Amino acid sequence: MKISINRLKKYIALSESPEEIAALLTRSGLEVEGVEEFVSLPGGLEGIVIGEVLTCEKHPDADKLSLTTVDIGTGTPSQIVCGAPNVAKGQKVVVATVGAKLYPTTGDPFEIKKAKIRGQASEGMICAEDEIGLGTSHAGIMILDTDLPNGTPASDYFEVSQDQVLEIGLTPNRADAASHLGVARDLKALLGRPIYLPEEKANSIEKSGLSISVEVQNPSDCPRYSGVVVTDLKVGPSPQWLQNFLRSLDLEPINNIVDITNFILHDLGQPLHAFDADKISEGKIIVRKLPKGTPFVTLDEKERKLSGDELMICDPQGGLCIAGIFGGNHSGVSDDTTSIFLESAYFSPDVIRKGAQFHGLKTDASFRFERGTDPNMPVYALKQAVSLLQDIAGGKVASEIIDLYPNPAQDFVIEVSYGHINRLIGKKIDPSEVKSILESLDIKVENETNDGFTAIVKPYRVDVTREADIIEEVLRIHGFHQVELSENLRTDYLAEHPVKDLNKLQYRMTEMLASQGYFELITNSLTKPVYADKSGFLDPALNVEIFNKLSEDLGVMRQTLLFNGLEVLAHNINRRQTDLKCFEFGTVYQKVAEGYKEGRRLAIFHSGNRSAESWIEPEKPFGFSDLYMTIERILERLNIELGQVSMIESAPFSYGLTLKLGEKVLGSVGLVDEKILKLAEVRQDVWFAELDWDLLTKKASGLKRFQEISKFPEVRRDLSLVIDKAVTYDQVKAVAEKAGGKLLRRIGVFDVYEGDKIDSGKKAYALSFYLQDQENTLTDKVIEKTMSKFIQAFQDQVGAIIRS
Repeated sequence: MKISINRLKKYIALSESPEEIAALLTRSGLEVEGVEEFVSLPGGLEGIVIGEVLTCEKHPDADKLSLTTVDIGTGTPSQIVCGAPNVAKGQKVVVATVGAKLYPTTGDPFEIKKAKIRGQASEGMICAEDEIGLGTSHAGIMILDTDLPNGTPASDYFEVSQDQVLEIGLTPNRADAASHLGVARDLKALLGRPIYLPEEKANSIEKSGLSISVEVQNPSDCPRYSGVVVTDLKVGPSPQWLQNFLRSLDLEPINNIVDITNFILHDLGQPLHAFDADKISEGKIIVRKLPKGTPFVTLDEKERKLSGDELMICDPQGGLCIAGIFGGNHSGVSDDTTSIFLESAYFSPDVIRKGAQFHGLKTDASFRFERGTDPNMPVYALKQAVSLLQDIAGGKVASEIIDLYPNPAQDFVIEVSYGHINRLIGKKIDPSEVKSILESLDIKVENETNDGFTAIVKPYRVDVTREADIIEEVLRIHGFHQVELSENLRTDYLAEHPVKDLNKLQYRMTEMLASQGYFELITNSLTKPVYADKSGFLDPALNVEIFNKLSEDLGVMRQTLLFNGLEVLAHNINRRQTDLKCFEFGTVYQKVAEGYKEGRRLAIFHSGNRSAESWIEPEKPFGFSDLYMTIERILERLNIELGQVSMIESAPFSYGLTLKLGEKVLGSVGLVDEKILKLAEVRQDVWFAELDWDLLTKKASGLKRFQEISKFPEVRRDLSLVIDKAVTYDQVKAVAEKAGGKLLRRIGVFDVYEGDKIDSGKKAYALSFYLQDQENTLTDKVIEKTMSKFIQAFQDQVGAIIRS
């Protein structure tokens, strides 16, 4: 939402800079996302003045050029060479002085410099309208009819508007602030200054033969409906001030009638709609709903089928407008319109929200109506609009204001305790300050006692209906920054342990996988019963069947994420997308004796090549290590140590591993069996892993701890061990970590050998050891002592022979 500082100053005296105002509003809950400068003409015509041609002669060396002297108010006439055919002595003209930057209608900006043109000095330029961005004509220079003194800035003559515009990220609860008046109300409270509302005009009525009657058939959806007839209008362009205001808000002026309704909407927050009165059949407006499927053509010339739930503004022959959302093409204001019926209403937010959602229409009017407008504003806004119509479009008020308001909105009455205010804010606020803040926000304070008071809130504050809302109003004006933190932090509750944010954990994993080239899958929880019947590893008796199934292919809840993922792979492979890395977070379901159980899983798929064929290297298909490496990254990110790993050679895998965390199975990883692939119609190898996401989130220990990078150098030493084939690398690693203690940073394996150069049943590991002390530089003596520990431990604990 954009707010003009110039317009705010019509409501409240502001000496603060736009940046200071932005900081104030942000601190109070109206977050200003940016401050933009608006100039109605590019460059603001800076350096361009009104001048008078004193002399005009032919250029001595060019037939099509004139040599002029021009008074630009400096006391010394300027000599300017001009190529326009219509330049003459005595003219008032527009002059770009030396140093001025011009922004032409077409082409790039350029700067005026002193120059010599055909041997004659030229100190400026006499301008055509296209050269300063005012129009498209280049037939000749602009000749002005004005008595303004020479040297007057051209920006004054052309009424160039300069403004600062606030971009406010309005939260859904602050419907009251969706206007310049609403923002001014907050500044009134923040700055302690009065605001000045435009005087309510008493519009003179000139009766005519045109009258409009109104019937509201849905008073719950339209609690208030107001309108007035205005005749003798002349549709045309709006005055420059109004066009500048709308452009500063990124709105394009249309004509004076429509521009006035947009002005009132953004100024007062009250949407208006103008109907061509001559197009209202039988002179009657009916507020009602039309049957579902009724066609209706909106202002954008699109035919829309009504849902039957949206509120419509109709005449006896049909719809004229989708109430509060979008006007109809037939009844809108055109260049030929001379009489209008001007509508100003209060609609129920629910009905507007539902209609806007159904039709996918988000307009400035629906934005305000669906959040809640001021039910006491329609008539005031109508009078302000009519006054503008009289001044700008020559309109005459042809009827009394119609105002159907059978059940006026009531103020909110809220009981407030000083004790609750102080407890929730976290500091004691003096009751006099509380009262002052609330009254500055137009909230009355009544029935005051030592313990509390009654707050009377006007209905335009749709977000202030409870005691907590009143306290929030006090806090945001008092200032969050003024609530000091105590030395001892406390809380009103005790928790056994910090609650993990499961959504945040999943997002972190999604972010990590996506950064490594994975695509996320989102598939249906329903699947085919045949997968459990024929897969050989799922029990059909555990299927959760759907009673009113849409089809047999969607007849049961899935027990695994495998088949849904394989269907996605098959779809892509059939369309020549064969190199795939995908993952999915999803829920699986099973029938149990007590009913049903479900659990979250993380599935990962690899298929095709991990690198495409190129002249540098041949294509490389995915292998087991690629998928296993991803699992290791996931565990590392969650700070989880993998437990026991065991081989599996049963469905759904040709071969793979079962992974455990302690005694609990984490999941499995491997190459999917060809029978399973055939069942899902996949025609290439697939590597698949399915992990128990519930178990992972339970075991996750949060973010990693980090430490300062050591100032002392790292040292590498290598050893070659000959050990029995039965000894695993994990055993070797455990021995090294115990022997190396805090000096050992990491271990690497850079060679493994099994062959005829060592004894049968043996293997050789070439290991690298990285040593570092966080507090001192390692000496040769310490390094040799540590390596001796390694050698002794390997010989004693795994029977290693150290190769030299």
